[in-house]
Amino acid sequence: MEIYLVGGAVRDKLLGRPVKDRDWVVTGATPEKMLELGYAPVGKDFPVFLHPQTHEEYALARTERKTGAGYHGFQFHADQDVTLEQDVKRRDLTINALAEDSEGSLLDFVGGKKDLENRLLRHVSPAFAEDPVRILRIARFAARFAPLGFSVADSTMALMRDMVKQGEVDALVAERVWRETVRALAEPAPQVFIEVLRECGALKVLFPEIERLFGVPQPVEHHPEIDTGVHTMMVLQQACLLSDEPVVRFAALTHDLGKGTTPKDILPHHYGHEERGFDLVKALARRYKIPNQFRRLAELTARYHTHCHRVFEIRPKTILKVLDAFDAFRKPERFEQFLLACTADSRGRTGYENYDYKQAPFFSLLRQKASQVDVQAIIRDGFKDGKIREELHRRRIDVIKKAIKRHGVKDEAA
Repeated sequence: MEIYLVGGAVRDKLLGRPVKDRDWVVTGATPEKMLELGYAPVGKDFPVFLHPQTHEEYALARTERKTGAGYHGFQFHADQDVTLEQDVKRRDLTINALAEDSEGSLLDFVGGKKDLENRLLRHVSPAFAEDPVRILRIARFAARFAPLGFSVADSTMALMRDMVKQGEVDALVAERVWRETVRALAEPAPQVFIEVLRECGALKVLFPEIERLFGVPQPVEHHPEIDTGVHTMMVLQQACLLSDEPVVRFAALTHDLGKGTTPKDILPHHYGHEERGFDLVKALARRYKIPNQFRRLAELTARYHTHCHRVFEIRPKTILKVLDAFDAFRKPERFEQFLLACTADSRGRTGYENYDYKQAPFFSLLRQKASQVDVQAIIRDGFKDGKIREELHRRRIDVIKKAIKRHGVKDEAA
């Protein structure tokens, strides 16, 4: 029985990155032996055990064979005679197939160390093509390691394109697509996740709403970068500078989906893209069973981001309408997330990367002022039932008007 440290822990150690999780592979053992040593079994598809003290995962060395479509279609073989080399050769990327023995010596059967040095994401073997989830995983790793100079190897990108053409991506289930996507949104460069999917053709299959944005023009006076898809990637980059929250980044990514369906005869203008975007986000969220927290912020950002850009122009009652739509008095954190996405939208333009977006702090101020209206004072003044809500609405508008005048902003209709 031999135990080896494998995968990401070895990779990150060589890259000088902090090691968060450690996974182990065990050779020369049986499930019965692991149980006898006090390891606790987990899972039902293949033998994985938790260490009795550290609770880290120890998996028996195994091989796998493709038996059906999608990432569920595999049959695993774990036995005492399966070697470490056989186990690591079933892994996705060479940099994830590195191992370390009990003496700390590096074991590299597939050239992973060289690919680390050359900053390449390369598949281990043609078996990579048997699991479509690996397309999402490699795009996610590209988003993680892009700041270190990593890119997808040409041979791997070609293989991914073939997988898309063969329809392997069509077999992906909604939950797995979203799981990999939300993890990618938490990486340092999630725009690279989108770019890799687009380069191999998977974006058109999985996220046609985003694919459609590329090549769509916008007015050059407001968008020097012109291309809506390019703008969206810039907005996502800016969102990463402003927030670590995937929910904010998702709202930034999807805020302009409506521009992908703008009638060609009105381009480069995009009248009504906010409502079209709202519907597209709703449909996207339904398709991938996206959690409500993500869905609702993204929907509202698609619908109201231009209201934020024009907060100095729109009527006080319209401002209150936006605040009510976000339930901003009970959920101020969601409204602040919206303001971050709007700031990213403004800065995600060529030459505007450091723009002082005054609309966000001003809108936040208006929310704070309106939130100070005291409902109990309204009740003490004799208002009852439905009249309480009406008076609350009136007083909040009045507070917003006063705040606008106090800060020297012209109150005019939009």
